[in-house]
Order: sequence, then structure tokens, then C-alpha cells
Amino acid sequence: QVQLVESGGGLVQAGGSLRLSCAARGSAFSFNTMGWYRQAPEKQRELVAFITSGGYTNYADSTKGRFTISRDNAKNTVYLQMNSLKPEDTAVYYCNVRQLAVNYWGQGTQVTVSS
Repeated sequence: QVQLVESGGGLVQAGGSLRLSCAARGSAFSFNTMGWYRQAPEKQRELVAFITSGGYTNYADSTKGRFTISRDNAKNTVYLQMNSLKPEDTAVYYCNVRQLAVNYWGQGTQVTVSS
């Protein structure tokens, strides 16, 4: 019923930037929380950042000062601006939205940062 369409991943040189987008389709209501997780090979999935409907944001310590999350409620879209990318940022990035405590996940988009 809710589909998340992710875009913006790719290959980038260290120090470069990428902007991820995730459009949530199939709901006429806003989402309580929208955010991004990532998972590198052989590692657990971890929270990158989230933003609430009220605009409160939270970031993983490793991304503070480099990543910025934002949302457009009219479009039900969440964005992740990633600057000063590092090789350790390489992972599959998953969009996650939450509505009434129900989680919806995107299929993931690959981000690869070369040194």
C-alpha cells in the first residue's frame, strides 16, 4: 500500500557529494518519522538520520556536520544531502518511514565512495 521510491545513489570520489531522495507513495497522510538507514557488508544496519513531522532531526555521530536530512511533507519525500563523503560511508542506504508505528522500507540504493 505504501511504496518507497529511492534515488540518488551512485559512485563518488571521497570528498564528493550525493543527494538521496525517497518518495513515499500510496498514503494520503503524513508520516510521523522519515529517515535513512545504511548497511555495509558484514555489518548491522544502522540509523543514519531521521526527521519527524515536526522537523526534529537526529544524526549518527559519524555523519554530523556532513549530512543533512530534510523533508517535503506536501510531496511525502525525504532527502539526505551527503557532503564530504568518506569511504566508510559506502553502504546500501535504505529509506524508512513510519506511520502509526508501522515501518515501511525502501529497496535500498547503493552508495559507493572511492578513496
